[in-house]
Amino acid sequence: MPVTKLLEKWSGQVTEVTIGATRAEGGTRSKIVKIGGETVMPFMLEEGRMPNQPLIAMEVLDTEPTWWPDCLKEPFGSALKNPADWAKKCQDEYQADLICLKLWGAHPENKNIPVDEIVKIVKSIKEAVGLPIIIWGSGHSEKDNQLLPACSQALAGERCLLGAAVQDNYKVLAATCIADGHNIITESPLDINICKQLNILLSDMEMPTDRIVIFPTTGAIGYGFEYAYTIMERTRLAALGGDKTMAYPMIGVVGSEVWKIKEAKAGESEMPAWGPQKERGVAWESSTAVGFLLSGADILIMYHPKAVALTRKYVAQLMKVS
Repeated sequence: MPVTKLLEKWSGQVTEVTIGATRAEGGTRSKIVKIGGETVMPFMLEEGRMPNQPLIAMEVLDTEPTWWPDCLKEPFGSALKNPADWAKKCQDEYQADLICLKLWGAHPENKNIPVDEIVKIVKSIKEAVGLPIIIWGSGHSEKDNQLLPACSQALAGERCLLGAAVQDNYKVLAATCIADGHNIITESPLDINICKQLNILLSDMEMPTDRIVIFPTTGAIGYGFEYAYTIMERTRLAALGGDKTMAYPMIGVVGSEVWKIKEAKAGESEMPAWGPQKERGVAWESSTAVGFLLSGADILIMYHPKAVALTRKYVAQLMKVS
């Protein structure tokens, strides 16, 4: 007997978000990228449309990551000393889809880099690369309320992706994104109800719905991954089920989560039974990335070029499934 395929049909659709603006659109980017637009669960292409394949943003820090293990520093070399050089290497050599500048050093408990220095870094990256840009704050609410508006103004017209807006501190970032024409990342602590409420609050501020990206917070495999996966999957199911307050693309942070855990950063001398660190760390990062792709992530923020290449190959294979 012939096998009958049971295909799921959905009533909802994920909103499509455009990141970047070319000169014709008032910006200076060499290209734009689009995420979202799905009418189907990840890679279930027989059941619906996935018009935009998931993208990989490579993360650049505002300061040299001296704490990184040598196997992670090696692919970038001296470029790690200059964020603009680092971003250009990610673009030219490792074919990143986007550049994500993380303002780690601006946090008061790290290097407390002043706002004017951060703006110089932002402008240098803008000049060095043509890719669309993500700016991710320091995680300190008071400092980010100074940092992000300044970065937003320096990149006005570029239609960047700025974040992250949280429930208790979203108004400043939302207002500056609306004023300067940027997209916004909404962050919720693995709580689908807070995620929904924050999206409603942004809508009340008249934030365009095609400029919102969800960040449900993520963790590496073995460190909260399973719970994060289920939250992301439930978010996508709600979107496809017709809940427009949840129908936004999702972003997953992979690199910084993976390379802070012992399974990635422990050297062979510490854990000889675990095998070569450079292979282990790449495997952990790419495996975590693939997991979040299957839960519905539209953008992954990653570190190691080999993990990026492996993940990109996996995406290409899944997008060919008929």
